[in-house]
Amino acid sequence: MNRIRTVLLLGCCLLLAACSQGIGDQQQGTTPEVGNTPSGQSQQAEEQQSPAEPSDTTMEDPDPESSEEDPDHESSPSDEEEINAEPQYHMNQVYRIVPNNESVSEKVVLLTFDDGPKDETMINNMIDVLDKHDAKAIFFVNGYRVKQNPDLLKIIDDRGQIIGNHAWDHIDLKKEGPESARQQIEDVQEIVMDTVGKRPRFFRPPFGSGGDTVKKIVADQDMLFMTWSNGSLDWESKNKNKPDAVVNNVLEQLHPGSNILMHELPWTVEALDSLLTKLDSEGYGFVDPNLIETEIR
Repeated sequence: MNRIRTVLLLGCCLLLAACSQGIGDQQQGTTPEVGNTPSGQSQQAEEQQSPAEPSDTTMEDPDPESSEEDPDHESSPSDEEEINAEPQYHMNQVYRIVPNNESVSEKVVLLTFDDGPKDETMINNMIDVLDKHDAKAIFFVNGYRVKQNPDLLKIIDDRGQIIGNHAWDHIDLKKEGPESARQQIEDVQEIVMDTVGKRPRFFRPPFGSGGDTVKKIVADQDMLFMTWSNGSLDWESKNKNKPDAVVNNVLEQLHPGSNILMHELPWTVEALDSLLTKLDSEGYGFVDPNLIETEIR
């Protein structure tokens, strides 16, 4: 009997010792060593403490709209910026070009060509001469001709010259009713806009015949109404095929601020280089139409 008790007592002791050892091991397993954080917890802690890095997609493919809104984004000067340059000249009541202040030369002329666009060779030859003399001109176009030759209008614009409105048809607008006159003017604005992406800022009525109604319509379109102050008479039959006569006609009427009327005609093209050379030799410059205000005063 005593043996049985001894065996049972020994067994209980062994069992208690085993349980104590298991509890100690469990407690040691829940207390990590300093510096040995489990990898999962370490990664989570780093993600919380470190700022997220930009993705490759964000760096390589920025939002186009955000690029447009970026104040540091640089772009090349546009035609719009050139048009919005500070005016240096204005037109007076008799259609002469006048400097806005004494620091600007009054000895200038405005070059203009009516009734185009007609012929690619003539247009390119005219612009070649203008480029040679570092000159700009207004090409007053008829809408029906633009409809027939849209690519010729693009040449004028692409080569840095200025497009003016000369009504849709070459008719006397003074004889038209208000609605017809408005359509003649506004339709040209639209077709030029559709073709080259900008609206004319200058208007010359066919035959120089306008009137108060036409002037009001032109003003509503933010254009400057003009006729001319120096006519080359290149349209008269007596001057046909006579480039020297065209040159002489202009020089005989020459004055500071001359607003010179010419046309897209073969003999005018032939006369142009000689005319500009003589104007230059007499000390005249060629005003950039972009520097002219769009209101008469």
